[in-house]
Amino acid sequence: MGTVLVTGATGTLGREVVRLLAARGAAVRGLSRRARPGGDGVEWVVGDLVTGEGIAEALAGVETVLDCATTQGKKDVTGVERLVEQARRAGVRHLAYVSIVGIDRVPLAYYRAKLACERVVRESGLGWTVLRATQFHDLLLRFFDASAKLPVFPVVRGARIQPVDVREVAEHVAGLVGEGPSGYAPEVGGPQVRTHRDLAEAYLRAAGRRRVLLPVPLPGPAGRALRAGGLTAPERAVGRGTFEEALERRFGTADVNQG
Repeated sequence: MGTVLVTGATGTLGREVVRLLAARGAAVRGLSRRARPGGDGVEWVVGDLVTGEGIAEALAGVETVLDCATTQGKKDVTGVERLVEQARRAGVRHLAYVSIVGIDRVPLAYYRAKLACERVVRESGLGWTVLRATQFHDLLLRFFDASAKLPVFPVVRGARIQPVDVREVAEHVAGLVGEGPSGYAPEVGGPQVRTHRDLAEAYLRAAGRRRVLLPVPLPGPAGRALRAGGLTAPERAVGRGTFEEALERRFGTADVNQG
């Protein structure tokens, strides 16, 4: 299978992908902006996709790149452009890019950047795969943790979400290594489509907190798309782990049952 480079290797998704590949005995190389100790079956290399520093060296001898990196903004496009440029020079055979379900339906700035990244990958001249997934449980938990610090708990009115366990997405990403370039891979969605309010209520129950929920309307096309389920893929509800199970891992034996 050759050497596999995982970008964003210390992030929420990337570290799970690296763990899986190492456990399977793959020759996996993890890209990080900071030096990391070895000894875990992973070859760690230092590089920065946005500046391009260290990327040529990181790609030396690599056959497959799993791009799990994100800056949560427009710098993503620059990072993917630099990665593609160096990957072509290095003779990489397969570039797999991890994206988000519904970014072509919900007109938000970050999603437009992700769409631009997909276009760079498609037009790279490399063998490519794009795998889209729905929102990770971890992302919702971080959002709700921040919201719980406020006097009231904001929820996006009518927004529908299909959260997925990042470990399950990592299984699909790692599985791309043996398959080779396949264009747009089947999307990966969580097991349930839920409202933002429903998920917030589940979080508060599990955390044992009481907060007044404040419905926040999101106007315009983005709001309409979220209410219509633009970020969901109910036909691809292949995930098994529920948000309640994620809450149970986070909060232990607290009441996480749906009300």
